[in-house]
Amino acid sequence: MDIRNKRILAIDYGRKVTGVAQFHAGSDPFPIAFGKIIYKSDEQLQSEICKIVEDEFIDILVIGVPYFTDGNESTLTKEIKSFIAQLKSKLQIPVYEEDETLTTFEAEERMKNDPAYNFKIDMKKIDELCAVIILEQFYKNSQNK
Repeated sequence: MDIRNKRILAIDYGRKVTGVAQFHAGSDPFPIAFGKIIYKSDEQLQSEICKIVEDEFIDILVIGVPYFTDGNESTLTKEIKSFIAQLKSKLQIPVYEEDETLTTFEAEERMKNDPAYNFKIDMKKIDELCAVIILEQFYKNSQNK
């Protein structure tokens, strides 16, 4: 998949907080946290994502989908896939799913080893960092195809 010069937005879906990250392939050195969206409803979250896509001229949307470590789907997996299907109908850009298994664990480990987070887990920023990790994985996987 050729993603050169594409603006990519990644979403770490959450029922309380949704993390957002952005990357301009070929321009940005690495994905960056773009903020978070406080969840009120699926409709509100979809509306805010659509607004970011439009305002930031996003070319590709990536949404993290959690699986059990054995690859099976959870109730949340099915819920997010339904959310993605609804969102796809509102957007004119490609929407991809990225396995987000263990991204929270990885985000916590990064925070504990990073002076930018004072070597502590910062729950206010963890969703954004998970979105960054989802975007990093998507970018790496797209280079291997």
